[in-house]
Amino acid sequence: MDSINSGDVAWMLAASAMVMFMTPGLAMFYGGLVRTKNVLSTIMQSFILLGVVAILWVLFGYSLSFGDDVGGFIGGLNFLGLQNVGLAAGPYSKTIPHILFCSFQLMFAIITPALITGAFAERMKFSAYLAFTTLWTILVYFPVCHWVWGGGWLGIGKLGALDFAGGTVIHINSACAALVCALVVGKRMGHGTDQMHPHNVPMSVLGAGILWFGWFGFNAGSALAANGQASMALFVTHIAAGTAAVAWVIAEWLYQGKPTTLGAASGAVAGLVAITPAAGFVGPVSSILIGAGAGVICYFAIVAKSKLGYDDALDVVGVHGAGGLWGALATGLFACKTYGQFDGLFFGNPRQFGIQAVGAFSAIAYSLVLSFVIAKVIDKTIGMRASREDEFNGMDLTQHSEVGYRM
Repeated sequence: MDSINSGDVAWMLAASAMVMFMTPGLAMFYGGLVRTKNVLSTIMQSFILLGVVAILWVLFGYSLSFGDDVGGFIGGLNFLGLQNVGLAAGPYSKTIPHILFCSFQLMFAIITPALITGAFAERMKFSAYLAFTTLWTILVYFPVCHWVWGGGWLGIGKLGALDFAGGTVIHINSACAALVCALVVGKRMGHGTDQMHPHNVPMSVLGAGILWFGWFGFNAGSALAANGQASMALFVTHIAAGTAAVAWVIAEWLYQGKPTTLGAASGAVAGLVAITPAAGFVGPVSSILIGAGAGVICYFAIVAKSKLGYDDALDVVGVHGAGGLWGALATGLFACKTYGQFDGLFFGNPRQFGIQAVGAFSAIAYSLVLSFVIAKVIDKTIGMRASREDEFNGMDLTQHSEVGYRM
């Protein structure tokens, strides 16, 4: 207990709470983007994970993610049921209690599967959703988390892939699952012919603002201490998000003729996604470049969706997939020892860019394959998609016997 630092503890308690708050923020962001008849079911898909993933985490999830390494692929069972996880410092931080590190990482595990829900919004049965999320968290999130952060084959102690706060573990990983689910579940009824505009853009903008606030805990908290690296991570997080919002709006203005509020909010989220893996390794000017790239790349990734024809309802692939991949690769370009002990290609270490590519595409391949297997098994057993009648009447009423708004 002598090594515990009260300043670090106070910061990490706050950061954990901020990351937890991101999940309700995501629920509001997604909830505003769907039609009125599906607002509560969409919010529920994020909110319920605060319980579901927490139970998995306590029983065996933390151990599989951060337990003693087994073959570079998965953690051992030495933290099963959170045995040996207590008030003393743990193996991943010497200045905060082990249980606090565990708590902080739990909030990441909760929001990752919640991100996937935007792809199949308005059409997946709640029972199928719970089954998919549970299996995906166990079979995909826990292993990839261990690969990068828990001592597995991809992390800093092994191959050397840099992922400060989750570009690969969270955003690329969830986006691949989102693409699979969108394809397996199929398009919404009326997709391409009916109007499917967001029912409440102010709700979505508020949700994006909550995400932006929580992301300071997400990225700066990943320093695991109240120190200079956390300070710079917080700063570049804001700069990248703001730059991406501006870049998205400019791209949208030039391409479509009008700048939109939703575009600014979406751009900010794209910038937050892209800076996540780099936040502890880059400086302010690099964060502007990363944010600008994210705004433009993610905007045109969404434009491309309509040409490719798949129905990713809330653009998880375009924002988290394209943004996460750009961020992971950009970390290999812009990382600088001045900020985080590692150099990227532009600072004399071209090898780091190659390592980043290996890490990103390994996660892509693993998540795509496992997500497809899980989705197909569920689809062939209990069925993934709600009936046409249920979808027509709205998922709020048919899945949960409630409605978000009454006339």
